[in-house]
Amino acid sequence: MSTVIHETAIVHPDAKIGRDVEIGPWAIVGEDCTIGDGCKLAARVVLERHVTLAPRVRVGIGSVLGGDPQDLKFKGERTTVEIGEDTVIREYTTINRGTSQSYKTTVGKGCFIMSYVHLAHDNHIGNHVILGNNVQFAGHVTVHDRAIVSGQSGAHQFVKIGAYAFVGGCSRIAKDVPPFVKAVGNPIKLYGLNSIGLQRNGFPEAVIRELKRAYRMFFKSEMNVSQARAKAASELQMFPEVETFLRFLDDSDRGVVV
Repeated sequence: MSTVIHETAIVHPDAKIGRDVEIGPWAIVGEDCTIGDGCKLAARVVLERHVTLAPRVRVGIGSVLGGDPQDLKFKGERTTVEIGEDTVIREYTTINRGTSQSYKTTVGKGCFIMSYVHLAHDNHIGNHVILGNNVQFAGHVTVHDRAIVSGQSGAHQFVKIGAYAFVGGCSRIAKDVPPFVKAVGNPIKLYGLNSIGLQRNGFPEAVIRELKRAYRMFFKSEMNVSQARAKAASELQMFPEVETFLRFLDDSDRGVVV
């Protein structure tokens, strides 16, 4: 299959278009955009400027990628949007470019970004992340690999969501969500380990058991954080996943959901 660009589409002369690309009716590809092999842009998609799509990215009708960051401190510096391979972006999603804080907004590979999602400037979304319909993220939000955020949820700026976490629908995410847990609500609260999600992703039972112990130490005991951290260091088997859990808690700037 060869590249197909609809006659009504507008493509900037300096855009780089790969092989087997489809660009639909009334789509606009702006300056300094790169579209990898096998990408598909549906009707009325806009890549404003400085957007890079890795191979096989699909962008749904009416989505706008690479718009200016909604930040009053932005002074026109060159910043980018970068989308990883095999990611699907559905209808009417908006993904803004970064600011001088990180100079880019990124989405990893194999993600599923559903309709009407907004990713603000300097968001960094890991690999194989799922964002439900109408998820809305403020600036500087970080989501680690294989997390799921359900529809109608919103995240405060600088929030971090850990790997394999599951956030239920209509949640207001104002603090960091640790990896491997379930959380939901307004205000958001923890509801245990994401055990089913971990099992589906092939986590060994021994790892899940130690993560459950870590969860109980920090969130279901009478210990303060320092006491729980000391007990975890002395009693838990330090699988890499347990170390990830503990490191996330150590590094949290906004504090974690409880």
